[in-house]
Amino acid sequence: MTFIDEMNHNNALIVGASQGIGLGFVKKLLQDERINKIYATYRQPKSASELIDLADKYSSRLTCLVVDITDELQIAEAIQKIKTQINQLHLVINCVGLLHEGDLQPEKSLRQINSENLLRYFQVNSIGAVLLAKHLLPLFRHNDTAVFATISAKLASIGDNKLGGWYGYRASKTALNMFMRNVAIEYGRTCPNAIVVTLHPGTTDTSLSRPFQRNVAADKLFSVERTVTQLLAVIEKLNKGDSGQFFSWDGSKLPW
Repeated sequence: MTFIDEMNHNNALIVGASQGIGLGFVKKLLQDERINKIYATYRQPKSASELIDLADKYSSRLTCLVVDITDELQIAEAIQKIKTQINQLHLVINCVGLLHEGDLQPEKSLRQINSENLLRYFQVNSIGAVLLAKHLLPLFRHNDTAVFATISAKLASIGDNKLGGWYGYRASKTALNMFMRNVAIEYGRTCPNAIVVTLHPGTTDTSLSRPFQRNVAADKLFSVERTVTQLLAVIEKLNKGDSGQFFSWDGSKLPW
């Protein structure tokens, strides 16, 4: 039985929903009558105006929460707020990711590496996701099929790495994949109806990829709407045997 077979009156959480793919998921799920409640997190109000406007418009279904994924206390407090309203989550998608910000840019060579930037990549792209898994576990302890998906990247694949470079981003996303593989194994014992996966969305036209789109073919640069539709199609086909796997946007499995 796949996830889609059991989707009905479900509760969803989108982490990192202020813009880009996360906001796209919120918009898409608001159109889905099978989704009962949607929780969405953002870090800074100034970049989340569209999300906050949606919460005002759909106040009975959409609740916004302030969460910096690098702060475990904020994660714990947000999930505690969710638990005061519901006792089950059926779909969680973690869309938080860092590729560049300010002086932090993908490294082209070893001479550009510094420990401060590496730590920042790992805090945002790797550690935050496993802290989420730690605090979300009680909301996955139920008898319905549930999915916990985290946005990774094909660049995380060691087997597929032919170009090198982008040390911090690649390695932090590889660590993310290992964290989620571990989570899938533990969840298999503690909440066996939860399916844990990492997803490669393809190159999507967002602020994360915009500085690096020059060499991307037009047919390989996806709109947010297309990416969200494709990833939801992958999620809806998942079954319990898929937990712990790394999927591309077209449903194929990527090498570790």
